[in-house]
Amino acid sequence: MNGNIFENLFVLEMTNNHLGSLERGLEIVRQFSRIVRFNNVKAAIKLQFRDVDNFIHKDFRERNDIRYIKRTIETKLSDDKFAILVDAIRKSGCIPMSTPFDERSVDLCNELNLPIIKVASADSNDWILLEKIAKSKKPVIVSLAGLSVKDSDDLVTFFRNRNIPLAINHCVASYPTQDSELELNQIDYLKNRYPNNVLGLSSHESNEEYGYIYSMYIAYAKGVRLFERHIDINTDGTKISTYSFLPEQIDRWFKAYQRASVICGSSSNERKLPLKKESDFLDNYIRGVYAKRDLHEGHVLTNESYINDIYLAIPLQKGQISCRELMSGEILIKECKKDEPITIDMIDSPYASNDELKMYIYNRGL
Repeated sequence: MNGNIFENLFVLEMTNNHLGSLERGLEIVRQFSRIVRFNNVKAAIKLQFRDVDNFIHKDFRERNDIRYIKRTIETKLSDDKFAILVDAIRKSGCIPMSTPFDERSVDLCNELNLPIIKVASADSNDWILLEKIAKSKKPVIVSLAGLSVKDSDDLVTFFRNRNIPLAINHCVASYPTQDSELELNQIDYLKNRYPNNVLGLSSHESNEEYGYIYSMYIAYAKGVRLFERHIDINTDGTKISTYSFLPEQIDRWFKAYQRASVICGSSSNERKLPLKKESDFLDNYIRGVYAKRDLHEGHVLTNESYINDIYLAIPLQKGQISCRELMSGEILIKECKKDEPITIDMIDSPYASNDELKMYIYNRGL
């Protein structure tokens, strides 16, 4: 497996939005996998694995005043239930993924045969955890929120030296992220610094506005090909966080990606071929070569004689040479009367001996 698995991949982050309920988790999978199928995109649904009993120090497990500890305990799922969720994700046509937050959770990723592992920003320099993840030899996605340049370089080098495919997410760990905090120009920085890695965007804009559509357009145009966002449902009256997106919002997000893809067009690594209607339109404004006076057979057109011999004007006519084919030293093999177009058949020119170019000249113009 190589880095191609990351190309044009959407990671739908369930986080703990299953709320410790297998049934709610399965409903999230059902609703979002339908949106994935309708839009014909490649998507993963990502879980979060924690060995909760050991992840939180025993002296703090009863601290209800610490929100993230309270939420982690309240949303705990057993390994068996995670296995059911993973199976449901696979059967839905999506890719099962997880962010493991400890070494035991990496083991669970391996036991459930997850094809990709995600490293959270907070763990991107947790070398004990990273060593454990690397031993799995699975492709890795990492978010770099808050990470220093040296730590980022070390992280990329670490996985490259182990021949493990690595995708790099630009991420701002602000929930929700304001437009002024998105820093999408960092995509250019990462692209230049890590040219051999697929770039992703893990973003947390508010679901109450349409900024996530604009960030999709910008990110895709800048070269991002992996996109991550939190997902949730509101079928049971549960309060939705402002950075978690509902199925209909993810549907708009997918469609923004597809539109951005169409607008950006072909590869950025080579020159595109012109559209026929583009060529036809431009041909209307290319000046053709006309004789300023009667020109006899054997006459030589030169840079010095142009002022007396020819003039350029529209329209360009079929078979007529244009300003693009006019070259100093061309010899007329047929006479041309004043104000008549000089055609490709009238001159001794490299274009006249190339059948493909000659046919192009005969098919363009009026």
